[in-house]
Amino acid sequence: MSLMLPHRPACAGHAFSHPSGPARPGPIYSTIVTMPGEGGLARCLDVCRATSDAERDLACMLINKMYDWRGYGSSHCIPASDRHSTFLATLDGQTVGTITLAVDSPAGLAADGIFRDEINSFRRVPGASVCELTKLAFDTEMPSRKLMASLFHIVFLYGRRRHRCTDLFIEVNPRHRRFYEAMLGFAPVGQLKTNTSVDAPSQLMWLKVADIAARISAFTGREHDAASSRSLYPLFLSCEDQRDVMARLSSAPGARALPACLGG
Repeated sequence: MSLMLPHRPACAGHAFSHPSGPARPGPIYSTIVTMPGEGGLARCLDVCRATSDAERDLACMLINKMYDWRGYGSSHCIPASDRHSTFLATLDGQTVGTITLAVDSPAGLAADGIFRDEINSFRRVPGASVCELTKLAFDTEMPSRKLMASLFHIVFLYGRRRHRCTDLFIEVNPRHRRFYEAMLGFAPVGQLKTNTSVDAPSQLMWLKVADIAARISAFTGREHDAASSRSLYPLFLSCEDQRDVMARLSSAPGARALPACLGG
């Protein structure tokens, strides 16, 4: 389940920094963001993919801190498998956001736990391949909309480079339904159910992967529209930044070539 907190718990002041040790790959994307509520303070945003147990531990620490504060438990973990790709967003080296992309396998998706029938209706479509966003948490007094947009965009670019998924799902608390509808274009699927792992109501939401590319293309270069739009798409990466990210992603083993820019 994803977690977007309207208020930050008191323990959120205990930031998680990247572990020291052997040299690690550089970030996939770096930029300067202006933070809301901090007097316009400029901070360095880095987005990277977790490639070590230590980095996945950082993601789990953030997830469990936020989930525990909401009463969702503090023993959640992220599978270390080639079907799961975890991303971290840091501000000045402090971990403030994480999200994991999971692709379908014989074991299914996490959302199959309570929404298998609904997801199977998509699997039955010829040529379909499903995936999900999971283990999403933000320390929400820190992130800006640009931070969230950058993280979502990079996850999409990575997933499109490495996988051929057609349908993207996310399982959310119903109080966050409108966020995903307005900000990213997700649509609800089926009825509310109870997620027993966090003992909370849950709504399955769906987004056609081809529609993500179309929205990115439509909004590329229109960052000036961000102030008047609830959508995150105007704040997605510029065409130049997409090319830079693609180059970094393409250096990974098994990378497939992609268009340099979804907007051009």
